[in-house]
Amino acid sequence: MTNHVYSHESPDWDRLCQSLNSSGVVAIRHGQLGARTTYRVGGNAAVVAEVASARDLVAVASHISSFGVADIVIVGNGSNMLVADSGYNGIAIVLNATGRDDIVVHADGSIDVSGHVSLPQLARQTVAAKRCGLEWAVGVPGTVGGGVRMNAGGHGSDMAASVISARIFDVSCGSCADVSVSDLGLRFRASALLDTHVVVSARCATSEPRLHNGHNCQDELSEIVRWRRENQPGGQNAGSVFVNPGSGDLSAGALIDSAGLRGVRHGSAVVTEKHANFIQADPIGSADDVVALMCEVQDAVQNRHKISMRSEIRLIGFPPEIAERFIGTEHHDQTWVAAASKLDAIVRSGDLTL
Repeated sequence: MTNHVYSHESPDWDRLCQSLNSSGVVAIRHGQLGARTTYRVGGNAAVVAEVASARDLVAVASHISSFGVADIVIVGNGSNMLVADSGYNGIAIVLNATGRDDIVVHADGSIDVSGHVSLPQLARQTVAAKRCGLEWAVGVPGTVGGGVRMNAGGHGSDMAASVISARIFDVSCGSCADVSVSDLGLRFRASALLDTHVVVSARCATSEPRLHNGHNCQDELSEIVRWRRENQPGGQNAGSVFVNPGSGDLSAGALIDSAGLRGVRHGSAVVTEKHANFIQADPIGSADDVVALMCEVQDAVQNRHKISMRSEIRLIGFPPEIAERFIGTEHHDQTWVAAASKLDAIVRSGDLTL
């Protein structure tokens, strides 16, 4: 039960790919995976299945079950992933679209939004609908589904502060359920969702238009966009690499900076000058260089501050000894294990249709 993806024994990928295509799902043998992430480095997946509808998602689930596929990764915008240069010996399910793009506003002020919708799009649409509370999402490059999975956040808020419930589909068994926020196991930049769980949609709370620090919602959204442009780098990266250690501690960026790592390079990867918690890859760079630099940064902060930092980045296709370095100790905590087991049971018992 982990958000870092390893490898198991392989099924007959050629036959699986052929069968998916015969069912109407676009499936690509040795399809590009690293290139679909915001890092734009890394290798291919054994099979890439492109899901453009609920029917496609159900068909993929049926094939995963019948072919005994164990290695599965769900890909939205690819904004929080790093794929090993050697690739990923599993199936990557790319969610191109699984529902409507616009939000639905209910009478109580809550909204429904599809999991494939981008977080910036969600922020802008809610403000346009004269609803507030999700302005922070305009600066997060992921999707709603990825945002729920990682409890994305920024500027003093996160998904846990807004999500009421999420509709979860399990591609390993084809079951679907509406799950309340209390059962999602949301914590700082993490959740209890398994690798087989797809966030089909989410229901979020919003509020009436209001003034906040003298600004309305549109002003606040514009201010967040301005701040991000001035303080965070562009280029090939996945946003913040390391999770802030906790309340009372320095931020991850400050810890890295104080260790003298701003601007440090390993091959085609560099700790950016603009923000020390961003690692950027060169064009036609190497994912292995990025993870090697992550290891260097983690070691340096540990040596200087005696703090072991975990990462926000999902490491896909890397050896377990590399991926395990960046998983926080709380990931093996019995409370989290119990939350993941409970969520799995809720989804598996679900009988909703997509």
